[in-house]
Amino acid sequence: MKRVLFSVLGAVAVFAAVTPSAAGDRYADRPPVMVSPDLSAPWVLQLGRAPGIVRQNRQVVQQQPRLRAAQPDRVQTATVQAPAKRMVMRPQINPIYLPQEVAYDGPQKPGTIVIDTTQNFLFLVEKNGKARRYGVGTGKPGFEWSGTHKITNKREWPDWRPPAEMIKREAAKGRYLPTYLAGGMENPLGARALYLGTTEYRIHGTNQPWTIGGAVSSGCIRMRNEDVVDLYERVNVGTTVEVI
Repeated sequence: MKRVLFSVLGAVAVFAAVTPSAAGDRYADRPPVMVSPDLSAPWVLQLGRAPGIVRQNRQVVQQQPRLRAAQPDRVQTATVQAPAKRMVMRPQINPIYLPQEVAYDGPQKPGTIVIDTTQNFLFLVEKNGKARRYGVGTGKPGFEWSGTHKITNKREWPDWRPPAEMIKREAAKGRYLPTYLAGGMENPLGARALYLGTTEYRIHGTNQPWTIGGAVSSGCIRMRNEDVVDLYERVNVGTTVEVI
């Protein structure tokens, strides 16, 4: 009897010694299980089948930079750069043919236009022995002419109707001209036109400014678009034009 009682009392004592701490540990927060990124990353990558960056839990991301999944089936090709477009360099206009104020001692009255087809200059005579000079393109050999006319009309971005003789002449060279071309940047008459008397000649702009300073036309007087616009604003219908 004593031996049984002692056993029961011993068990109670042992239970009393162990139970308080064990009960507290049972409901306490357990420390998180830490898994090394070196071990977890391969398994996470295998779960994400799509190529790209695999999202990991916050704890792993803070310890390890983002990893990019391997792409063994993706073939990388070198980028082939398209060849650069070849630029066509146009001849530059000689600065002597740019507009400038010059001394002028001719007999013409201020407001008169004088065109020197030998030097390829157009002069707008001003007061006090001055003139505004522009470079021009003039008639090529066989198309030179001289005379005095009045400006009978002014047009902005004029249409072009080549004369029948010009169409026939150019066709014989293998160059076929349209019978009509609306005004615009592609029109050979350029931005403005000043019509001379009842002739087919005009002072006009050009879409080929590099030809200024040469004998290049079929009798018309060419100017840079910027210059013919400037002249257009300075003269009126009725202005006298002398071609020498």
